[in-house]
Amino acid sequence: MAIRDWPAAERPREKLLARGAAALSDAELLAIFLRTGVTGSTAVDLARQLLQDFGGLRPLLAADRRSFCAGRGLGDAKYVQLQAVLEMARRYLDAELRETPRITDARSAERYLQAQLAHRPYEVFALLLLDTRHQVLGFEELFRGTIDGASVYPREVVKTALAHHAAAVILAHNHPSGVAEPSSADRRLTERLVQALGLVDIRVLDHLVVGHGDTVSFAERGWL
Repeated sequence: MAIRDWPAAERPREKLLARGAAALSDAELLAIFLRTGVTGSTAVDLARQLLQDFGGLRPLLAADRRSFCAGRGLGDAKYVQLQAVLEMARRYLDAELRETPRITDARSAERYLQAQLAHRPYEVFALLLLDTRHQVLGFEELFRGTIDGASVYPREVVKTALAHHAAAVILAHNHPSGVAEPSSADRRLTERLVQALGLVDIRVLDHLVVGHGDTVSFAERGWL
């Protein structure tokens, strides 16, 4: 049965309009993005199959072009659409964060950092730069590495913070494995950066480690 023949309350688009996007399942949201199904399958059926094939919504959204386009009913046009949607979401969060009066705790920054870093297949170390009132001055990706780690140079971190006239920073990096639990190397690196930045009177407010849907705050662990 075609989706148009379903009861109105069960059609993804009508359900979203009536109850909001949060009321929809992953498959229903994906079906709206797909717009149409394929022969023998509705858009919702196709969405469910794609989620099963890719292992969930996050791996589907994070798939590279080749893997994504190999999916049933997908292709370059859908890949381009998806990348545009994801980039708009990242820019929206960037604007939202910059309009936040001040960064007061880990929750104020972690949604933004999740959007920026969680999908990366390689490790990225970045800085969220803040002024004396903890308003956002900028976000800088400083180092990229393999899935096993990235080399982070304190001198470059200090140089970047000074260039932005930052009074404080939030350190951030992702774990491509998806597990946000910090390693002993992460803790040693943080100690080195706190010392280096302290020499030029720049405070480290937090170090956030980003996983897949989870973020660990050094400040909340009492490690800063």
